[in-house]
Amino acid sequence: MSANSQLSAIQLSNLESVPGHSIIRQLDVVYGSTVRSKHVGSDFLSGLKNIVGGELTAYTELLEESRQEAMQRMVDKARLLGANAVVGIRFSTSNIAQGAAELFVYGTAVIVAPNQTVNPFPATSV
Repeated sequence: MSANSQLSAIQLSNLESVPGHSIIRQLDVVYGSTVRSKHVGSDFLSGLKNIVGGELTAYTELLEESRQEAMQRMVDKARLLGANAVVGIRFSTSNIAQGAAELFVYGTAVIVAPNQTVNPFPATSV
């Protein structure tokens, strides 16, 4: 199972709720983090690119990999609690050491259920 399909098994929201759902039970705060550094060769080439301008693709790729890894760790913790959603998701980054940074993601693990919608205009036969 790919990382993306594993993430999709639990609903993720940066809102305080999941649209169209009610929070049945709040479980706990869950988080995931990863600390990464870039290869010195890539770092040197990115330094040169920084002088002339343009996207630093090595760092873009590193951040995307870090986000996916941290999210998967958070989802794994939510799953262990029995959650089917994580709400209020936020990301944070910080420098740990020269050339190394932490990406941290956190949210609240919850159990949600779809809202029961009542059609105010039920179908009628004519």
